[in-house]
Amino acid sequence: MLKVITMTGAMALLTGCAVGPDYQAPATPEPNAFSEGRTMVAGGADQQRFWQGFDDPMLARLIDDALAANLSLEGAVARYERAAALLYGAERDQWPSVTASASAAEQYLADIEQSPPGAGPERVQRYQAGVAASWELDLFGRLRRATEAQRAELEAAGADLGAVQVAIAGQLASSYFELRGLQEQYQVARQSVALQQQSLDIVEARVEAGRGTEFDQVRARAQLERTRAELPTLQAGIRGAMHRIAVLTGQPPMALVETLSPRGALPETLPTIPVDSPGEVLRRRPDIAAAERRLAASTARIGVATADLFPRFTLSGLIGSVAGDTSDLFTGSAETRRVALGIDWTFLDHDRVKARIEAAGADSRAALASYQQTVLEALEEAETRLVRYQRAQQREERLEQAMNNAEHAVELARARYEEGFIGYFEVLTAEQEFTATRDAAVRSRTAVTLAMVDVYRSLVGAPG
Repeated sequence: MLKVITMTGAMALLTGCAVGPDYQAPATPEPNAFSEGRTMVAGGADQQRFWQGFDDPMLARLIDDALAANLSLEGAVARYERAAALLYGAERDQWPSVTASASAAEQYLADIEQSPPGAGPERVQRYQAGVAASWELDLFGRLRRATEAQRAELEAAGADLGAVQVAIAGQLASSYFELRGLQEQYQVARQSVALQQQSLDIVEARVEAGRGTEFDQVRARAQLERTRAELPTLQAGIRGAMHRIAVLTGQPPMALVETLSPRGALPETLPTIPVDSPGEVLRRRPDIAAAERRLAASTARIGVATADLFPRFTLSGLIGSVAGDTSDLFTGSAETRRVALGIDWTFLDHDRVKARIEAAGADSRAALASYQQTVLEALEEAETRLVRYQRAQQREERLEQAMNNAEHAVELARARYEEGFIGYFEVLTAEQEFTATRDAAVRSRTAVTLAMVDVYRSLVGAPG
């Protein structure tokens, strides 16, 4: 085995190669199209700042604030800067290290140290100054593989930063539209309260006129109070959404309550989602890019571990001056030089080195599995969110029709009740159906908008 290592080392010495496997990006599955993308416009549009398609200036301003001040994003930036610093250090390891030193020493020699012994008190002064350099000759690519690994880690950190940007923008857009949806639900609930108050007034007037019953009056009041009871819950949800938006923008929870309190509407029309091919989506997603770069880093570390099988050559040198008096420093007679070639080879530690190589290989296989899993989950996420978006649209269309019919039914029921053709039970039932359907329609429009945000988050890369 030692003979094989020696021969391999000799070849590497001649070629200056880097041991270990050269990285090749793995092939990824690329379906021809998403199953639900056929009904949407294909490819090409700029999706990077997807929230601009909603044409909501406040949303755009809030997301810009979040991308500038969100604390999770600041953490991702710090991790990127750390990776950049480590890459710089790895690159510098490939170059000579130069140090300058100077010293002054005074020593009184013991009798046994004197020449001849016992000659009497002797004082020795020594002044030294010089510059030393040390350079590891990277004949087997250990330092180059380490730099390659750290560069891939930096690129992974950059992709992670992009993924956090996507997440922050998506979370803020979702929280914003949840807020607008809750505000619309609150407005609908207040309108329902007003509608039911009108019904109660009609019932009480009929009771006073002797044409209604106390039973109808009690039921009308119960329905009114039930609807009023929904208002505090909606108010709590509204305030919670405001708090969440403020924290996402890096501010205290109460910071945006005044700004967001004026009621805003959900988008009347939604922008068309441009759906590229699955392959384009996979190439654009930052989480997949980060997983692929970490696979590259783990592959490079196999080379770092493998290089420990071979000797390390270090070239060092020193030039300086040594004298017994400061006035003699830097004179010709005080000049000192040294050039040395050091060899460090722990060939007796072969089993431990091999264990580290096997561990690095296992890390690489784990990184490959993680990358492949990330790809599959990205395809799953995009497919599922596209399906949910399409079905949410279908549900919204049907609820809009149901709401129109329910509203008309309330008008007919009231008219027939006032004319005495039906009892109040039918009016109450019609109002309940209209209130529930109108609330469901608002929830459905909110769900469609949130589903669109989720689709964009699945399809786009880091915001610009």
